[in-house]
Parts: sequence; C-alpha cells; structure tokens
Amino acid sequence: MSESLPESGPERLRVLLVDDQPIIRSGFAMMLSVEDDLVVVGEAGDGREAVRLAGELAPDVIVMDVQMPVLDGIAATAEVVAQDLARVIILTTFDRDDYLFDALRAGASGFLLKNAEADQVVEAIRTVGQGNALLAPEVTRRVISRMTSAGGEQAQTETGASGASGPSEAPPGPSAETTPAPQRHGDLVARLTGREHEVLALVGAGLSNAEIAAHLVIGEATVKTHVSSVFAKLGVRDRVQAVIVAHEAGVVAPRED
Repeated sequence: MSESLPESGPERLRVLLVDDQPIIRSGFAMMLSVEDDLVVVGEAGDGREAVRLAGELAPDVIVMDVQMPVLDGIAATAEVVAQDLARVIILTTFDRDDYLFDALRAGASGFLLKNAEADQVVEAIRTVGQGNALLAPEVTRRVISRMTSAGGEQAQTETGASGASGPSEAPPGPSAETTPAPQRHGDLVARLTGREHEVLALVGAGLSNAEIAAHLVIGEATVKTHVSSVFAKLGVRDRVQAVIVAHEAGVVAPRED
C-alpha cells in the first residue's frame, strides 16, 4: 500500500514501513506523522512488495520486519541494497530472531527493536537516513558478543577444509568475491596502519568515537579521521560493515559472555 503525501516545507526523509502486521505499520505511521522532517510514503506487508515499492517510491529509509510471507526481511534487504534503492533498518524482536548477523551481511544499516520508544524510532530513522549506521543500545553489545563467541568456529565451518565459502559467506556489493570472507578481510585489514588497526578493533568491540578517543587518549576529531580512513581502506560504507570485517578478520578476539 502506498500513499501520496504533500512534500511542502523543508525536505523530509522518505520512509517505507514494512511489516506483515497492519497494526504495527499503523502504529509506526501514526508515530512518524507528527515529525516535520519525516514522511511515510508507503507501507508493505511482505518483502516482495517492499522491494517493488522501494523502486516506485524512492524512500530514503525502509523500516523492515524480518519474519514475513512471500519474501522475508533479510532477503528483501539484500535485494534493496543490491539495487541501491534505500537504506534499511531491520525491525526485530531480538530475543526471538536469530537473523541479525545475516541481515548485517545483507547490508542492513541498523536494527530497531519492536518495543523501542518513539524517540528511539525517530532518531534511528534520522541517523540511518543521514547515511550513518545504528544498532539499538539494547542490541549492540549482545550482537557483538554473539559475533565474537561464534565467529571463529562459524568461519571454519563455512569455509571448510578446501577454503570454499558457502553462498551466504560474501557480503553483497562490488567487494563480494569468490575468496573466503575471512581471508579477503584479512588482506584488507593488512593495509591499515597500526593506529587504524587499533581503531578498527575498538569499533569492532562496539565503542563509540567518544569512547575510542578516551581509550586511546586522542581527540574525537582525530578518531573520526582514522575511522574514515579505515572505512575507505576496507571498502565499507558504515560502522556496521566495519564491525563485520573486524570480527571476520579476527581483529577482535573471541570472548565469552
């Protein structure tokens, strides 16, 4: 379902809501309707419809559920990102969904819990719409913990003795190659300077720029410069993808909760 809304006033971020439960879509639409800088341009009840509407409505941000009929949110995200149709925030009930890492690989720019407060929803959409990545505070540490505790074993299982990776091993986009991801990412990480390697390790551990600055006893502006350089050398577009590279390349040592 799509809706044509007036575009008067300052330019607004265009949002597409995707969930198979109409009541959830309506709730988010009502919540966002009072924001002057956001406009809901459409709604979809499954991933296939989401991809179609993304092409027709040109949203800036898609708020995407995971478990849906016809095409699930992860597959839909991969298609949206591959076609560069919009940036995607995954809508999830984290305790029930085990798809977060797959969604990161698919190119999602953020995660939003279904029980998030209204201001968190709005801020997440603004953050992702401005080209940044976001993990909900309640999710960040648990995602990283799950990635670090399972990362090494998972990489060995997926690559196997021959070193051949499965179809889900390579992230989407022009950097996806036949080389197993851990090896490919390791080659990229080798390009970093010592300080950039330190910064990547701290990004991979979930630290913000301010926390990295305090940890390394350097200015936050300097951290931003290092982070930008790391992104460029790794060929990643945001912090979420950098976290994946850090863990798959073994920059962040596995740890147990």
